Amino acid sequence: MNERFDGELFDYLWHLDQDLILMPPQAAVEAVRSDTLLFAMLGVSALIVLLVAVLITWFCLRYRAGSNADRGHRPATKNRHRLELTLALSMFVIFMVFFFWSVPVYLDLYRGPKDALTINVVGKQWMWRVYHPNGIEEINSLHVPVGEPIRLRLTTQDVIHSFFVPAFRLKRDAVPGMYTNLWFTATKPGTYRLFCSEYCGSFHSRMRGRIVVMTQADYETWLTRHGSVPSPAAAGKQLFQAYGCSGCHLGRSSVRAPSLAGIYGRPVPLADGTTIIADEAYLHDSIVRPVKHIVAGYVPIMPSFAGQIPEGEILKLIAYIKSLEPGDWEQGPVQRSDQ
Repeated sequence: MNERFDGELFDYLWHLDQDLILMPPQAAVEAVRSDTLLFAMLGVSALIVLLVAVLITWFCLRYRAGSNADRGHRPATKNRHRLELTLALSMFVIFMVFFFWSVPVYLDLYRGPKDALTINVVGKQWMWRVYHPNGIEEINSLHVPVGEPIRLRLTTQDVIHSFFVPAFRLKRDAVPGMYTNLWFTATKPGTYRLFCSEYCGSFHSRMRGRIVVMTQADYETWLTRHGSVPSPAAAGKQLFQAYGCSGCHLGRSSVRAPSLAGIYGRPVPLADGTTIIADEAYLHDSIVRPVKHIVAGYVPIMPSFAGQIPEGEILKLIAYIKSLEPGDWEQGPVQRSDQ
């Protein structure tokens, strides 16, 4: 075997004891809720299977060939219908109980709390790149405080990836050209495995990472240890100028293009007569697919930056645009609490 193959084999064997876990620990609020629902469904299903198995066994033994069991007596049609109706209604009630139990569990995974800490995650062959709201960046590692709701905004640079944390019982696809959200609240400090569960190329198995859940004090120490780094909005301002965006979108520009100051969160009238809210998805599309939403009264002359600006830098550009208020072009970005 060559040296590269030996190294890959060693790495695989070294992680094997951690990969082959029958039941990962419950390290998030979502994990407890999902497991409780799952075990309840398994328990009821096991009881039904056991009942069916017992009845089949009893009938097989009682009415086996050569037995003296009475085969001539049959229950009345009315009684048979009552039994069938009782079984059907029982199954319906059980189904509806699980339905109303599971709906809020499912919806909470997509809605999440409004006061969650938002962290951006970009998938790329073959790594996870993490962008914290204070400007700290990580690769294949995510540090979060225990007990605080976390919102992950996922996207990808190339192909579809899937953000999977077994200890949190959470999995969400990261799709090119769009943002998907994932919420969780970690309950136990520790280090937990992170995987990509969507086949994404030759080295898909290497796309692994870790989630480090820390106490609030340790998390503050970790933030302090990284020192002062430019905020996403500050870095986005530099990119806004470097990519030439300021040449068209400044209020004093000679090119007639929509002003971006104060646009975030506001309705934007489009050329087709509809209106769209300028959220993160709209700002992203305006950069990589500018002809998708043509603003009313403007000619579609902006070129597409698809494939020219990495997704991580697009996130910083969006943070800068979000920070702007009308009249802020000269003063620079204003930090807002909703970033």
